[in-house]
Amino acid sequence: MATRLVQIAMDARDDSVVGGFWAEALGWGVSSEGPGVTNVEPVGFAYPDPAALYIDVVAVPEPKTVKNRLHVDLATTSAAHQADLVARLRALGATSADVGQGDVPWTVLADPEGNEFCVLEPRPIYQDTGPIAAVVVDCVDPRAMARFWGGAMDWTLHEVTDDHATLRSAKDVGPYLEFVRTPDVKTVKNRVHLDLRPYPGDDQAAEVAMLRALGAVDVDLGQGDVPWTVLADPEGNEFCVLAPR
Repeated sequence: MATRLVQIAMDARDDSVVGGFWAEALGWGVSSEGPGVTNVEPVGFAYPDPAALYIDVVAVPEPKTVKNRLHVDLATTSAAHQADLVARLRALGATSADVGQGDVPWTVLADPEGNEFCVLEPRPIYQDTGPIAAVVVDCVDPRAMARFWGGAMDWTLHEVTDDHATLRSAKDVGPYLEFVRTPDVKTVKNRVHLDLRPYPGDDQAAEVAMLRALGAVDVDLGQGDVPWTVLADPEGNEFCVLAPR
């Protein structure tokens, strides 16, 4: 039994604005499964595809109040590409963001609703990931997070230290999932979270039970009667287990 990471979910006051920004930023298309939801999808892919993490932007009434604990890193192939991408993103509505990064070779920006993200300098490890290099999660204990998420999914653990842990799809394609040690602890519901999906033919309830055995806990966000299960990892980060597909 195993689940797989299939998409990133983002809360937004205006899903169409945030979804439109990310579609333009990534060169992807948009669709909608209903009012208040904008799906950002790579063109020509059949969902779910391990080569890409789709983005679902969901309308919520609450505004953003603190730095996100999950953010996206964008890949570039050269210094010129990085500069051009930063300029294009600013033209789309991105703004500079100071998260205490200091003098670093990457650029920290925020989307139109303040969701932080990074435009990385060229790094060989990310040359085959597609536009999203990695999804980065702030955490207190990368080793503990690697144990949980390594057991939760069929992704491969590439590196783990006291300060950093990295996983990637078992097919060795698409973005990385990275856990980075920070001194801050989670204080509010995450506005960006991960969605997992069991494989076709697998049992959703059995997968949820496996995740609970690994240390996940149930979370009530007022979701009511829905076909997915909302859980939280050992550091309280909410995530959803969708129906098999």
